[in-house]
This record gives sequence, C-alpha cells and structure tokens, in this order.
Amino acid sequence: MAAQDGSEVVGMEAEVTQKVPEVLCEAAGQGDVAGTEQASLADGESTSAQTAAVSNGEESDEGKEMVEVKIIWNKNKYDLKIPLDSTGAKLKEKIHTLTGLPPAMQKVMYKGLLPEDKTLREIKVTNGAKIMVVGSTINDVLAVNTPKEVIQQEVKAEENKKEPLCRQKQHRKVLDKGKPDDVMPSIKGAKERLPTVPLSGMYNKSGGKVRLTFKLEQDQLWIGTKERTEKIPMGSIKNVVTEPIEGHEDYHMMAFQLGPTEASQYWVYWVPAQFVDAIKDTVLGKWQYF
Repeated sequence: MAAQDGSEVVGMEAEVTQKVPEVLCEAAGQGDVAGTEQASLADGESTSAQTAAVSNGEESDEGKEMVEVKIIWNKNKYDLKIPLDSTGAKLKEKIHTLTGLPPAMQKVMYKGLLPEDKTLREIKVTNGAKIMVVGSTINDVLAVNTPKEVIQQEVKAEENKKEPLCRQKQHRKVLDKGKPDDVMPSIKGAKERLPTVPLSGMYNKSGGKVRLTFKLEQDQLWIGTKERTEKIPMGSIKNVVTEPIEGHEDYHMMAFQLGPTEASQYWVYWVPAQFVDAIKDTVLGKWQYF
C-alpha cells in the first residue's frame, strides 16, 4: 500500500509539473501578442508623427511679400507667383515644377545669369519681369544624343520624298528677294577651304542679313545678325542640309540642324558653292579640308 501511495503521489506531482509549463507558455504567448500590439501601436504613432512632420515641413507662402513673374522656356510662357525673398535655387525648383526641366539642367537669365545664392529681391526682380530659361529635359537630351549618322540618313530619305527645297513656299519668300548685293563671290564646281574672315552678306529665314564665323580654336559656329550673335558648339549641330538654288547653282541654301527634329533647323541663303563642302565637313567633324 505504501509503495502504491507513493507512486500515486509521484504521478500526481509529475502531472502538476507538466501542466505548469503549459500555463506559463500560454501566459508568455499572450504577453508576446500584447507586446507586439503595443509595439505596432508605438510604430504607428511614430509613423504618423513622421508623416505629419514631413507634410508640415514645407514652408507656407502666407504673409510673405510676393512677386509675379513670367517664365519663358522653349517658346512657352508660364506665370509664376513666388516670394520675393526666394533664392535663385528656389526659383529653379519652381521652374522644375512648371516645366519638368531639372534644376541642374537650367540656365536662368534675368539681367544676366541668375545667381542661385541671391534672392529675387537682391537682384531687383519686379512684378511682370520676364525670366528666360534655357535647357533641355532628360527626354530631349536622350533624343539629341541620337547618332549623327542616323539623323543624316533620316533627313536624306525625307528630302528625297519632297519637292526641291528652293520651290517650297517657306523658302521662296526669301529667295524671291533676289541675290544680296554684298554677298561673297561664288565659284561653281570649286572646293575651297573656309576663308579666314566671316562668310557674310547672306540671308536668314526671316530675310535679315546673317554672317557665319567658324571659330575652330573654340569648336564653335557663330551665327551673327544685326541684333545678336549666337555661339553654337559644333558638337551640338546634328546635321547640315544643303541644296543649290535653282537658276543660281553657284550658290546654295543651307540649314544647320541644332536639335533632334527639322523644326530646329537654322536656314541660311546664298552660301557660295565653293565653301559648302568645307562647311559640312568642318561642322560635322570630318575636317578633311584642314
């Protein structure tokens, strides 16, 4: 009997011992769930606080002295109202929002190149001021980086489908003015180096006088008119289109393609024929005449 009672006692103690860990495990499990819920709440509160901090981080323009300006970029005009004490860098951010043009690719001009570290008040920007922006979007840059050979082939194929350029209305209105009195003499069938002086006496598409200066040491083409001189890096010129002028085959009409499409062509009329090949080779980087 004693042995049996002892066995029963031992068995009961073992059963109790087994149940205690189970209870402890359940309690621990509940504690883990509660801890996880508390951590989640804490994380949620922290995230909400961070979100609020971010959303409230941008300064309000309320109560600030504002100035209204007109942004001009790529033949488009944008009206912009901005605090007068904004810096040039802040203005670039606003321009990015309007145009999609990244600040790093912007050249902003107002009475010269606009400094990023000075405020609009310091550079005396007034209401109605026109601010010029020069630059290309990422898509434009990718398009411009199309190999020159591909563009030249596309242009040539397109030209073959069209009537002669000199008969097209857009060019006819310039050519009908006749040959300029002060244009440089031409030599049909000849090939000469570029002269050391500017090529002058020619017309541009608007019928105004234009001169071409090839700055080889700077790798630039200067296109000069009465109003201004544009300094074009030769590497940015994608193609040169030329065609003899009907009835005056010793002179050509010539276009410099400054961007990815024909819309960017700058036309020059009455280019002496003996310089045509030298111009094309120089601008397109062949240099066989030098």
